[in-house]
Amino acid sequence: MNPRTVLAGATALVAMALPALAERGASGHLNIIYWQAPSILNPYLSGGTKDIESASLVLEPLAGFDQNGELFPRLAEAVPTVGNGGVSADLTQITWRLQEGLLWSDGTPVTAEDVLFTYDYCTHPEGGCAQGAAFEGIASIEAPDARTIVITFTAPRPYPYQAFVGATSPILQKAQFENCLGAAAPTCTEANFGPIGTGPFRVTEFRPNDVISLEANPNYRDPAKPAFATVTFKGGGDAAAAGRAVLETGEMDYAWNLQLAPDVLAGMEAAGRGKVINAFGTLVERIEMNLTDPSPDLPEGERSTVRHPHPFLTDMRVRKALSMAIDRELLVEIGYGRAGRPTCNIVPAPPMFASDNTDCLVQDIEGAKALLEEAGFRPGPDGVRVNGDGLRLRVLYQTSTNAVRQDFQALIKQWWNEIGVEVELKNIDASVFFGGDPGSPDTFQKFYADVEMYANNFDGTDPEPYLAQYLCSRIPGPENGWQGENINRYCDPAYDALLAELSRTGEIEKRGEIARRLNDMVTKDSYVVVPLVDRGRNSAHALSLGGVVLNTWDTELWNIENWYRVR
Repeated sequence: MNPRTVLAGATALVAMALPALAERGASGHLNIIYWQAPSILNPYLSGGTKDIESASLVLEPLAGFDQNGELFPRLAEAVPTVGNGGVSADLTQITWRLQEGLLWSDGTPVTAEDVLFTYDYCTHPEGGCAQGAAFEGIASIEAPDARTIVITFTAPRPYPYQAFVGATSPILQKAQFENCLGAAAPTCTEANFGPIGTGPFRVTEFRPNDVISLEANPNYRDPAKPAFATVTFKGGGDAAAAGRAVLETGEMDYAWNLQLAPDVLAGMEAAGRGKVINAFGTLVERIEMNLTDPSPDLPEGERSTVRHPHPFLTDMRVRKALSMAIDRELLVEIGYGRAGRPTCNIVPAPPMFASDNTDCLVQDIEGAKALLEEAGFRPGPDGVRVNGDGLRLRVLYQTSTNAVRQDFQALIKQWWNEIGVEVELKNIDASVFFGGDPGSPDTFQKFYADVEMYANNFDGTDPEPYLAQYLCSRIPGPENGWQGENINRYCDPAYDALLAELSRTGEIEKRGEIARRLNDMVTKDSYVVVPLVDRGRNSAHALSLGGVVLNTWDTELWNIENWYRVR
């Protein structure tokens, strides 16, 4: 990390704040709508974007990423580098220094003990953590004094900005969560629904899967911010209703993730009340293949590629055939227009990390049929393929409820039917699907289906923690509260070894080469993940809302302390 780059990012943040009113709360009330309703305000217990983004109003990490993907300090005084002495010359240690005088929203001091506790919280052996990949490769964390945190790695770590960096890895208050370790973590409802934080706002009321009410944090470190005194964060509904609320009726000030057809968005924007904003980052709509028997009738913990492998998706020829049958160009045209690009990669950007993999871009129905024949599946009397043991190619295909995703399901079902695959479609309310509730059978982590579709991305511009989600150790199950990110139950020692090599590699060209290889291992080499669309982010804000800067490398609310009402 170049210190001048960090300084430039900080200067840009100051410049963006200049138009804001110089009095906390002077802009009155702010209305935000996320059509995927938050179900919890603790990112360590949910991998859902809507939960991470809403929690970012309250909880903060040591550092974040700006709109250019550059690191900037949040709770830390500065971003540690080798140049400023914060990263050891042998790359085995990083030292963070908290800003002086930081307070939690309840008025108590923020200390290094809170950071150490957060590490203990996420890595507790009897619990599960949705963000565990951020803490891979850490040997120890120590606090030599109240403002200093020293992280020592098990091996040289050329890119040490994972733990406590970005909205997925914020700091929790030890005093609030100290009785919520391990198996107790999901039972601490009061803390999970109303965390005490350092962010610009604090929670006054949270109704899960509905609405969050917030007020300006009286102990926020900048006395002139935030400009808004109160916030209503409304969840639920659908993308079309969210878009109309900002662009047509003016009921809301900001709408997130407007996953709508391009002509629909253009028609809404024509009303003249708001503006659609968009940018490309690393968000990829994909189909995930389940490598285990998805039956919910199996005892918890029995989801295993060894004990209970999937009856036919363990055959790569079947997975590849399903991918080959898809026309990604048509999916982009129907679902996203200029805000989408066909892709075969789960890491589509930055360019140094993006594979040249283009094998999936041309639909090949006949080639898909031939692969299924080779795998021993031949058309039965009703056209559905059956193998010699009488096993039918029938898949349950699930995703969250959304107009574009249901359009995709309908098209993909048609193409899979054409190659002899019977398809049952299922859509689940997004608040449930992405909610992370260990008691729900319908979360994307439980994955009680053959294939499922959603979009995912990563904080910042380095994909190492993101690629770590496919480690063998990240498989979700009852022992970790169903919080692991490896929902496919993919486990390849060669992948684990290559990821370990990436964590030791500092030379940027070599890092790019290894990351591209890891991308290819789970896509074109195995078709465990079937990427569909590199999605540009579409959101909208009222013309009366200033200070908004769309960020695809962090949360969309990353600079909400700088938002203000245009008079």
